[in-house]
Amino acid sequence: MTVATERELLIVGAGGFGRETVEAVRALNAVGARWRLAGYLDDDPARHGTMIEGIPVLGGIEKLGDMPDASVVVCTGRPGNYRSRPAIVERLGLPSERYATIIHPSASVPVGSRIGPGTVLLAQTALTTAITIGSHVAVMPHVVLTHDDVIDDFATMASGVCLGGNVRVGPCAYVGAGALVRENCSIGSGALVGMGAIVTRDIPDDEVWAGVPARYIRKAGAAGAGVGPEER
Repeated sequence: MTVATERELLIVGAGGFGRETVEAVRALNAVGARWRLAGYLDDDPARHGTMIEGIPVLGGIEKLGDMPDASVVVCTGRPGNYRSRPAIVERLGLPSERYATIIHPSASVPVGSRIGPGTVLLAQTALTTAITIGSHVAVMPHVVLTHDDVIDDFATMASGVCLGGNVRVGPCAYVGAGALVRENCSIGSGALVGMGAIVTRDIPDDEVWAGVPARYIRKAGAAGAGVGPEER
């Protein structure tokens, strides 16, 4: 019998999302996966050389060159700067096969759904049928995606989000915790949906919407490419 070889994994970003991803990897290992958590990469010098819940912070992104065979997952992004992941991925310049896809063992992922490289699905996420999720997408705990939803690259689904059927979430969009999105709606590229919002109609690109029902608040701002504490 062939024994699966252990695979090294680097987590880019040592904030909340990175730590949550580490716990998902540990849960995967508990049911037979073979990841070795090599450490975090983070551009905050104060973190370098420290241990976070048993995992070392090896240094900044430049340390990636010391581990050319390690798999990578980029775990940054928060409401104040939810566009950091694409900037970091561009900065890294890695081929898609270097990126790990992390799916917590408690997530429900049906046959026929597609999930891109670098994407993370945390605990108790539920996909019903025919879901398409792009690359480097963050799906937080207890998110529900129903039939025919499409989540484009670099989008973030915060905890407790529920999408009706045939919803499209554009690249780099952020859907806040507990938001509900009506079926057949679209969330534009770079848009931000506020916590607890109820979305009943399409949201254009690069706009912030919040409230019940959700309404336009302002234009969305741009974000940078750091991986320090302000990025999470």
